[in-house]
Amino acid sequence: MQRNKIFSRAVILLSLVSLFNDISSEMLLPILPVYLSTIGFTALWIGVLEGMAEAVSGLSKAYFGKMSDGFQLRLPFVRWGYAMSAVSKSMLALFSFTWWVFLSRTIDRFGKGVRSASRDALLADESEPRHRGKVFGLNKAMDTIGATVGAAFAACYLYFFPGDYKSLFLIAFLPAVVAVVITFVLKERKKEIAATKKVQGIFSFFGYWKKSTPAYKKLVFGFLFFAVFNSSDAFIFLIGKQCGLSDSMVLSAYIFYNLSFALLALPFGHLGDRKGMKFTYLAGIVFFGFAYFMFPQATSPYLYFTAFFVYAFFAAATDGISKAWITKHCDAKEKATALGFYSGTLSIVILFSNLMAGALWSMISPQALFLVSTGGAAITLLYFYFYSPVESSSSST
Repeated sequence: MQRNKIFSRAVILLSLVSLFNDISSEMLLPILPVYLSTIGFTALWIGVLEGMAEAVSGLSKAYFGKMSDGFQLRLPFVRWGYAMSAVSKSMLALFSFTWWVFLSRTIDRFGKGVRSASRDALLADESEPRHRGKVFGLNKAMDTIGATVGAAFAACYLYFFPGDYKSLFLIAFLPAVVAVVITFVLKERKKEIAATKKVQGIFSFFGYWKKSTPAYKKLVFGFLFFAVFNSSDAFIFLIGKQCGLSDSMVLSAYIFYNLSFALLALPFGHLGDRKGMKFTYLAGIVFFGFAYFMFPQATSPYLYFTAFFVYAFFAAATDGISKAWITKHCDAKEKATALGFYSGTLSIVILFSNLMAGALWSMISPQALFLVSTGGAAITLLYFYFYSPVESSSSST
């Protein structure tokens, strides 16, 4: 079905939801490890918490993506997912017991898992293949603007009210509620494809790999291979600290990164539509290699900010593009399942990636981690250059 506008009403509203939700989330993300350390969490327990949260998020994305396709519904999953994440913000302000913090963080990531594949599938449903890069780019741009605003607000708030974390958690609840309210303004298009499948067990999404297209397999294999070498951004913050930068300088660089990412996401989405997803994604991998080469040598704020700026080019050229690219190589009625399978397997790979990164950092050197990641990016570049699927503007609708 042809649509007159590139950005439909639903696309704009979903982007606003992402904006407000990320304002809320990024008020907490940069300062959460600091808060956890003040209530007795060791670095090991913080790692366990984040690892479990990532696993819950990834596996639930896959399961609820398959469920979304099974019922041919998107909005209920989007609404419930954002609502759970909103509730989790207020929970952190109530108590600081270890099990309560684990519960709050798990609910937040579970909510992300419930909504993510359905939201991305809804974005794909609301766009033509030739405009899909721009649509995902807009959503990522709004998401990242929210991240910039949230992190900047947290930095300002804690400057005037140092250590007042619980009040910040309550403030973060407000934009999360706005995000949930906007989801109830959304309307879902009637599907021409009837739901035909019943939802199976939680790990049933693994069966999608067998029935997926050869092009999908090539893409996802490449994305997952690269994920092995793309560890948590926490190591980027740590290398900044090791290079002698202050906490405020590292946080300022993170805000600068988010702002740069927000400004670049839509232009790179447009580039993906014009020059192709492959060209844009490969450009992003090149930027990643340069950034990871620069980070261990960023002994001054200028070099650290420059490395983060290059890293923003990588994120803008790959994050939304990878999802848009996947939706072009899967069946129209299984977009959420395809995206969910990718997210679910990605969460498992990320756990391994972070373990490997930690081992390289502690057993060899921080420089070894960044060198290995740069090498992995070079291999990924060669793989996609020679082995990625042929693109077609009409691959999937």
